[in-house]
Amino acid sequence: MIGLLHKSLNSRDKIMIYYMDGKGKVSQRVIRVVDIDNKRALAYCYYRKQVRSFKLNNILSCGPIKRSA
Repeated sequence: MIGLLHKSLNSRDKIMIYYMDGKGKVSQRVIRVVDIDNKRALAYCYYRKQVRSFKLNNILSCGPIKRSA
């Protein structure tokens, strides 16, 4: 998972994440990572249309976005 986050940071590609917020609610987000450290990923969230901070421990899964032909 951390490798895909770093790939998004380096290549500026969008990725899909499933994220659990502090209240336990799970959401699906399309993001582009702009910075990452040991605890958080700072990313542009296309759902909220702003830069958001995501705790790495709360990212349940992530994957590439399929490009249409």
